[in-house]
Amino acid sequence: MSNRIDNAQVAELLSRQVAPVSPRPTEKTTEFQDLLGSRLKLSGHAQTRMQSRNIQLEASQWDRVMSGVERAAEKGGRESLLMIDDVALIVSIKNRTIITAVDKAHLSESVFTNIDSAVIV
Repeated sequence: MSNRIDNAQVAELLSRQVAPVSPRPTEKTTEFQDLLGSRLKLSGHAQTRMQSRNIQLEASQWDRVMSGVERAAEKGGRESLLMIDDVALIVSIKNRTIITAVDKAHLSESVFTNIDSAVIV
């Protein structure tokens, strides 16, 4: 076996047609993504917190969350605490991303830092 590169072999390799690979369909894992699409994102951390703490919001509650995000954006908020019923959400208003979620059981004695606004919806 030789380590030399033969131009004929290179030409043969370059002439082969490669079939394009179709991207794998992404699987939507949360009702949230189904409801809001690209309007609001859920960080991996927030998704983990919502699953581990069994936080489930209904469509009407997600509508209220979006309303709260819009209100915070109108007032110039960048990182906001959104309180909805018994759930607290920390949201990056600029990036439209929910950063984390806390349920009622974990709210007692919680300290939220790096926020510049709070919205109760």
